[in-house]
Amino acid sequence: MTEAVLEAEHLARTFDRGRFQAVADVSLRVGAGQVHALLGPNGAGKTTTVRMCATLLLPTSGSVRVDGVDAVAHPRRARRRLGLVLGGDLGFYPRASARQNLLFFADLQGVARGERASAVDGALERVGLSDAADRRASALSRGMRQRLHLARALLGRPRLLLLDEPTNGLDPDISLQVRQTVAEIAASGVGVLLTSHTMPEIEELADTISVIGAGRIEVRGTVADVARHAGVLAVTTLTLPGRAAGLDEELRGVLGRGVVVTQRPSSSNWALTVSWPVDGGQQAVDAGRRALSALLERHGLGEPDDLLTRPASLEQAYLALARRLDR
Repeated sequence: MTEAVLEAEHLARTFDRGRFQAVADVSLRVGAGQVHALLGPNGAGKTTTVRMCATLLLPTSGSVRVDGVDAVAHPRRARRRLGLVLGGDLGFYPRASARQNLLFFADLQGVARGERASAVDGALERVGLSDAADRRASALSRGMRQRLHLARALLGRPRLLLLDEPTNGLDPDISLQVRQTVAEIAASGVGVLLTSHTMPEIEELADTISVIGAGRIEVRGTVADVARHAGVLAVTTLTLPGRAAGLDEELRGVLGRGVVVTQRPSSSNWALTVSWPVDGGQQAVDAGRRALSALLERHGLGEPDDLLTRPASLEQAYLALARRLDR
């Protein structure tokens, strides 16, 4: 196992004088150079967990160690070892340049006076903003401002980077740039704790995924581990013509209990999805596929070119878990 830069044990946090429990029992470990994703519905406790790890909230109970430092007992020492990105359009002086903003925050973060200029230039280079260093923050695009948030978090050369939905609201191409930057930061040896609602982003970046619901970790591991916990072995997808309305009901009768069949409109066609349960194993998937092919043949449809059976994606596995995660 790689060296731990974050160790959170049995974190709990209540609000409203103990009447509301935002986090009940969460333990996390992030190794150097690893990306650990925290996934869950709104209100599950993700942001509260990140804020406790960032020393912005004191846990009601539990412990947090950042790069070996007890973050509850010594929050200032812990802050010097971590960087936090909450994102959004706020957080910078709009009429100051990107470089001027970072020099100000480097001063606040206690970067030595003789090292501030090089720390700022290095942070700007790491996030690809060297050419925009002298532009006003107000003149930067939203994606550039998000990368400037990353640069700010990197000023103190942190061992741990905490990212709370860093690509929320960004266009797909800008989100891709931010993801590439995060991947490069992790590859340099920085541990990353990431929250996101974007499933492909988590699949691309995360070494470990923790799914949280009602303030507790429901499952932890790879995409395959999450899918197995959700009870989904594989998923078949295909597109059917408009005249195939109601085929999902007939298919449910053929495949029996445990197999989840959904059919939704897709332009003038139907998108059919079949989720095969873990319990039946691969033999049940193969038998079900043959039954599906026979049903399509009986309706004179044949197998469409886009028919595909593959392991469940993170999004498909997460949707199968969704009901379990509600408070």
